[in-house]
Amino acid sequence: MELKGAVAVVTGANRGLGRQLAVQLVERGAKVYAAARRPGTVDVPGAVPLALDITDPESVRAAACDASDATLLVNNAGISTAAALIGGDLEAVRREMETNFFGPLATTRAFAPVIEANGGGTVLNVLSVLSWLHPAGLGSYAASKAAAWAQTDAVREELAPRGITVSALHVGYMDTDMAAGVPADQKADPADVAAQAVAAIEQGLTEVLADDVSRYVKQSLSAAPEAA
Repeated sequence: MELKGAVAVVTGANRGLGRQLAVQLVERGAKVYAAARRPGTVDVPGAVPLALDITDPESVRAAACDASDATLLVNNAGISTAAALIGGDLEAVRREMETNFFGPLATTRAFAPVIEANGGGTVLNVLSVLSWLHPAGLGSYAASKAAAWAQTDAVREELAPRGITVSALHVGYMDTDMAAGVPADQKADPADVAAQAVAAIEQGLTEVLADDVSRYVKQSLSAAPEAA
């Protein structure tokens, strides 16, 4: 996909990886709608702030109307509640699934006809190494990302005839607010991850493994689960 002249919508673009993605897309010559629940918190030079709460159907519909020239959707917004599936708060589990699975599904459903009408383009879903690795302490987050991975694969097949490429970005810990408690030497630089994602969009890749952890875990998927 040619990024110069493309029109991108990046969700969760007010901080972390989303902000880096928006910045780098602007640098590549794309028009960028930097979406956030509070657009006043967006500070990406050259980007157009866009109000978008991916868990609010009316907000999603309004954003698709406001960004009716979009050719690229980056589903980056997400949350982590650190809820366990058995011992954790069930409402936190539901909130995580609403944001990490149903939110990207809602935005993709809303923007797919927009992108198709504009001649086709790309959807990039920001996933996680926890799409494949499911520790008990992060059971809710891992379940939501595993579901989002399945969504990505199914939607890729569904949207291909409409001229829309669907790609998945997998990464372990990044140096963002979500991983604030993780030692620095275990975290990837969001700017580097964003650069890999942007290059993958340009090349039309359907999967990006952005760090050694995600590459190792993906290669280990055929192994039997360990006993407790």
